[in-house]
Amino acid sequence: MTAYRTIVVGSDGSESSLKAVEKAGALAGDGDAKLVVACAYYPSDPKELGDAVDQLKDDAYQITGAAPTYEILRKARERAVDAGAKNVVERAVVGAPVDSLLALVEEVSADLLVVGNRGLNTLTGRLLGSVPSDVARKSASDVLIVHTVR
Repeated sequence: MTAYRTIVVGSDGSESSLKAVEKAGALAGDGDAKLVVACAYYPSDPKELGDAVDQLKDDAYQITGAAPTYEILRKARERAVDAGAKNVVERAVVGAPVDSLLALVEEVSADLLVVGNRGLNTLTGRLLGSVPSDVARKSASDVLIVHTVR
């Protein structure tokens, strides 16, 4: 088997997603791969998203505003480097997490996409779709779903 050359990992700033970043960082470090850490967001006013923000409450930060995005990417980069990654690129991507991550995978010709398992059985997952489930179904590259939530 050939080592992965370019790995994309998504992070929303949650502790769960940062565990996935650590796993991706370790894989990238072991294989001397480029690691692209991505954070998807909507640049919209939360009022424009209506009931979804009200229902998501504390999880609403995941879908709106660019302000936290760069802090999320900074923390993710630190975790990836601490886990062993040497070549880390940060990417803020606008749009829904699944579509944005899949487009980024194609854009950078990644051969592995890493996500955490958070959202598989949550209200957020039911409202917005489960990122792990959707990317596994739709990705043309390999997908690693890291068990980050017990």
